Amino acid sequence: MLTSAATIDAVPAISSPIVPSLVGMTRSEIASALEAADVSPREVRMRAAQIWHWIYHRGVTDFAAMTNIGKPLRAVLEERFSLARPEIVTQQISTDGTRKWLIRLPPRADDTRPHEVEAVYIPEADRGTLCVSSQVGCTLACTFCHTGTQTLVRNLTSAEIVAQLVIARDAIGDWPGMERSKEGLVPDAERAVTNIVFMGMGEPLYNLDGVKAAIEVMSDGEGLSLSRRRITVSTSGVVPEIERLGAESGPMLAISLHATRDDLRNKLVPLNKKYDIKTLLEACRAYPGVSNARRITFEYVMLKGVNDSDAEARELVRLLKGIPAKINLIPFNPWPGTQYECSDWERIEAFSEIVFRAGYASPVRTPRGRDILAACGQLKSATERLRARARLAAE
Repeated sequence: MLTSAATIDAVPAISSPIVPSLVGMTRSEIASALEAADVSPREVRMRAAQIWHWIYHRGVTDFAAMTNIGKPLRAVLEERFSLARPEIVTQQISTDGTRKWLIRLPPRADDTRPHEVEAVYIPEADRGTLCVSSQVGCTLACTFCHTGTQTLVRNLTSAEIVAQLVIARDAIGDWPGMERSKEGLVPDAERAVTNIVFMGMGEPLYNLDGVKAAIEVMSDGEGLSLSRRRITVSTSGVVPEIERLGAESGPMLAISLHATRDDLRNKLVPLNKKYDIKTLLEACRAYPGVSNARRITFEYVMLKGVNDSDAEARELVRLLKGIPAKINLIPFNPWPGTQYECSDWERIEAFSEIVFRAGYASPVRTPRGRDILAACGQLKSATERLRARARLAAE
């Protein structure tokens, strides 16, 4: 059911939780929480493993479901902690089955205001991809990106990133023994969420510690169990952190490139003024583990009359020579107030053909969720938009 902006605006802010939630915590954080709850040191490791299984493999929402943990300890857990997820303010379902959730994060000790982020689930025939946010807002101000028109508020914690996956699996029914949702398309696979992309709100490499910790939780084989080869981190080019991401975490890498010369990329992706194309591509060539089996994805949004000529396609091929890569062509997804238009389909096909003939996979990303502003570059909290309008009206 699509939800109106008025309904979003009417949802009251939630109060700070009385007890901390274990959902989203890392293994060490759960162990530390148990130690603080006076669980015997000889029990902590075993109990942490049991709780981990129930939270991340079974998806339970009640400590009473943890049947291999004795009632006395369950009572302690119930008193000291919760299994609460962040609040879903709205769920929107596109005509193509894409889902977008507006998620309200509870206040924290260092920030008492509740904030909202968006996550998107994209079902396809062979996979189900969850696009997660890593920051509230964004600092990069890429001119073609709706999310980039929002100012940066703060980084998400690793628990807040992981909670987006837990919320998605709750909503879809993607836990053992649960019946999957019949609304929207779900891939015919053991898991409905098979892939994670850090392509939502924010620049992941400006929150690398949080992203790394979240990947640790998501990829743990005894819990959410997603292969790191099915987790992709997209960056606009924070060069100093690229090598660290690969060495310390090892997910797949995607680069938001979008231009083949610095003067244009400076305009489209202002971060390029700090780390130019040559510097960025040198970092890509040195990315730990890059190979033909672990190619880097270069994202290239197709902007009519801006970056879509045959000459730019040939220059793109020249720039990427020697880098194991695939080139993901993205039809521009319009949003209110944008100065850009999407390239004509014939132009996109011609561009793709040049790239393909040079030996690179050049899939054209099918726009998904456009009707609910859930497509690439469109994410921006509806609540933040309403607040901005209210401020303008009051001036």
